[in-house]
Amino acid sequence: PAGVPWPPEDVLAMFAGAEVVHRYYRPDLSIPEIPPKPGELKTELLGLKARSSKVQTSQ
Repeated sequence: PAGVPWPPEDVLAMFAGAEVVHRYYRPDLSIPEIPPKPGELKTELLGLKARSSKVQTSQ
């Protein structure tokens, strides 16, 4: 919030959390020629998808 001091540890924790989240959640940033209808735009949890495919191949 504006005007509230942030200790350096809090700032580092915020950036570290954002980095971890964005390694797993990657939005689909491709721009289609035809805009998608409402509900058609999808995003994938790429990190989770990779882990689940490893589990399926090992079974």
